[in-house]
Amino acid sequence: MNKDLSEYKRKYDVARHHAWAGSVLLAVLVATRGFLELSEVRINDWIIVVIGLILVLYVLISVFLTYRYRAGLSSVQKNVVEVKVQSDDLEKERLKMEKKKAKAEAKKAKKSNKD
Repeated sequence: MNKDLSEYKRKYDVARHHAWAGSVLLAVLVATRGFLELSEVRINDWIIVVIGLILVLYVLISVFLTYRYRAGLSSVQKNVVEVKVQSDDLEKERLKMEKKKAKAEAKKAKKSNKD
């Protein structure tokens, strides 16, 4: 059952991607048609209509598939990553920061003594 849900999750992600991509392509088509119309370039409207209908159908199928595979969303496996920080590492970082700060202060003092 868990394998089926993980497969549904993968299919859901693919369908969601295609629905998003199709809607962006449809928006680009409409914008392109608008720009062509503004620049007075004539293009056959049937070409735009056919491409638009194909894209609308593509988006609708993708949205339907996201609905169909939505059960895969419940199979989200949370990968917990444990970070173990040793006190030695923290001490080393603190010492590095102190050393940098001391260098910066020494540089400022040296520069102010030159002036």
